[in-house]
Amino acid sequence: MEKQLISSGTSWEKKFGYSRAVKAGQFVFVAGTTAVDENGETVGKNDVYQQTVFIYKKIEKSLTEAGASLTDIVRLRTFVTNIQQWEEVGKAQGEFFGNIRPAATLVEVKALVEPGLLVEIEADAIIQK
Repeated sequence: MEKQLISSGTSWEKKFGYSRAVKAGQFVFVAGTTAVDENGETVGKNDVYQQTVFIYKKIEKSLTEAGASLTDIVRLRTFVTNIQQWEEVGKAQGEFFGNIRPAATLVEVKALVEPGLLVEIEADAIIQK
């Protein structure tokens, strides 16, 4: 099976040995994605909703590069640093996935790699042929 590595160009990917996404056959696995832009800046500081929206757009960009789209997502895993903010995260998820309705998990974690990051999301997709 052919494998395509997809990069967003951040220094973290090469430094820590991972890809933004990996396409293997009709499957696309998107790594944990945070609200860090191409300049290494956190988007939506102190705003979990804004961070979540940015993340879904970043995931969508990776999927497009793999020949997939948000409608191909079958599984989401969302990690938040404050479970009390679940409604804002859920609101953004509903805006992007209201009609797609992938299997989804939302859990609280102690921290993410940068103090200003409030949410991290992984996605798995299956490209429909």
